[in-house]
Order: sequence, then C-alpha cells, then structure tokens
Amino acid sequence: MPSLFKFIMFCAVIAGVAYGGMFALINYTEPNPREVLVRIPNDVLKLN
Repeated sequence: MPSLFKFIMFCAVIAGVAYGGMFALINYTEPNPREVLVRIPNDVLKLN
C-alpha cells in the first residue's frame, strides 16, 4: 500500500507542476494578434 500512495503522490505532484506551468503561461504572457492568410489552390476545392 505505501507504494500505491507514493505513486498517487507522484502523479499529484506532476499534475500540480503542469497546472502551475499552464497558470504561469496564461498570466505572464501576452499574445500578439496578427492576421493569418492561407491560400487554398483551386484544385483542392474541386468546385464542380
């Protein structure tokens, strides 16, 4: 049973680190909005 407890605690710590990293990325970074233009060739659309 102690090894199961260690495994659960290990998973909880990994989840906490991942959650903390996502929280930091959300709060401490600012996205740069920009226009996106994607050209699609006519043969890909197949308008018949």
